[in-house]
Amino acid sequence: MSYSELRDRADQGAPNEVPSQAPSLWHNEHPIAALVGVRAAIGVVTLFVVSVVIFLATEVLPGNAAYSVLGHSATPQSLRALEVQLHLNRGLFDQYWLWLSGLLTGKLGNSLANGQAVWGQVAPRLVNSAVLVVGAGVIGTMLGVLFGAIAALRKDGWFDHISSVVSLAVTSLPEFVVAIVLIILLATVVFHLLPAVSPVAPGTYAWSQPRLLVLPVATLVIVIIPYIQRMMRAAMIEALESDYVEMARLKGVPEWQIVLAHAFPNSIAPTIQVIGLTFLYLAGGIVIVEDVFNFPGIGQGLVNAVSDRDIPVIQFIVVVLAAFYVFMNIITDVIALLVSPRRRIAR
Repeated sequence: MSYSELRDRADQGAPNEVPSQAPSLWHNEHPIAALVGVRAAIGVVTLFVVSVVIFLATEVLPGNAAYSVLGHSATPQSLRALEVQLHLNRGLFDQYWLWLSGLLTGKLGNSLANGQAVWGQVAPRLVNSAVLVVGAGVIGTMLGVLFGAIAALRKDGWFDHISSVVSLAVTSLPEFVVAIVLIILLATVVFHLLPAVSPVAPGTYAWSQPRLLVLPVATLVIVIIPYIQRMMRAAMIEALESDYVEMARLKGVPEWQIVLAHAFPNSIAPTIQVIGLTFLYLAGGIVIVEDVFNFPGIGQGLVNAVSDRDIPVIQFIVVVLAAFYVFMNIITDVIALLVSPRRRIAR
């Protein structure tokens, strides 16, 4: 019996027959599962759109991609050979499908610059950049949350005023300026404590030489702290001035308990969103920082690929960055939901 028939019979007073709960299943679904499902579906669509855009940008723009790669010295024979390799002799849809199917099955092809496999060339750079992003993100998050909480607890005090001025000054500086200042202070002119560049040796990873990571990580940490700090400060001040905190004070709850049990949990949720955006920013910010420090990461790899017109490498790196954006958006939303007790409970 359909739900509509059950509903009609219930309206007519049919005894002991209760409509099924099928229409309320969506309401009873756990909010985290629903969120992940919706965000994952949107992410798949987003990645598909990105794949189309990057394919069109590298394959269908005016001009011959094979000629752009080989340059003016290309012979007709070498042009035809490269056109076959890039599938430029096929139709537009066939070109896209061959590239997308290769991407989904792990057949990424070879670099046009050196003939190496794309995955073998990009994978070590991905690992190095992941170390840089995670290290800077974790350190910057902890310091930003700590400084923001202290500024809120010492509102209008000397620390609050100084940190606000410093954070505004730092946000006005681009990454390469911060990097150059650190190089002058710690590596070249003032002190000679750290290496000015971070060229990780081939065949090794960034964590094997921690000293090479100090300046790139410090640059990114300095750049991201102000955003997290300002958001944490504003959220903490709002929480400390709320009615439930005032009620806790009237009940005689110790101030440290009010801060840890009431103000901090309720101020961290909006800060999580900024932290997620910060990690997304790091994925783009490392391009400049890696170029300044000659750090062999995905950012430097993308710059080199664009310079060499290495189309397979460009396509793969851009898709990886897009996938990271989608993944971080999902993770950020899930964490924000987890730290909000009223929203994470299934209804």
